[in-house]
Amino acid sequence: MKIVVQRVQEATVAVENEIVGQIGNGLLLLVCFEHGDEDAAINKAIDKISKLRIFDDAEGKMNLDIQVTKGEILSVSQFTLSWDGSGGHRPSFEKSMAPQEARLKYALFNRELRSRGFVVKEGKFGAFMKVSLINDGPVTFVLDF
Repeated sequence: MKIVVQRVQEATVAVENEIVGQIGNGLLLLVCFEHGDEDAAINKAIDKISKLRIFDDAEGKMNLDIQVTKGEILSVSQFTLSWDGSGGHRPSFEKSMAPQEARLKYALFNRELRSRGFVVKEGKFGAFMKVSLINDGPVTFVLDF
């Protein structure tokens, strides 16, 4: 499981020119499931993301997590993260989880985030999406579980 975490002032995701998810201050998560990813990775990822101290405190230091700042989450599935870039110039996505299984894991991931009290908006799994954001910082992290 790979997740790109971006601290944003705002972010939107659109499908066929219709906005399907939009947040203000919070986190944009680009989420990829790979062969062999277990449900335990989802819980580990959520624990890590919920405790990341990447929001500024009163002194401008990254010291606060998303729970303290009451930020929102925009979760977008992105299977292209499975390519590691080590071979050739044409990406291969053979490490990506099969779409049917990945769809279920993605739904579980978002459900678990919500069960922990987060406001979560989503892209549309499997759709061609346009993602817009104002990256705050910029602050971006790549997590691998």
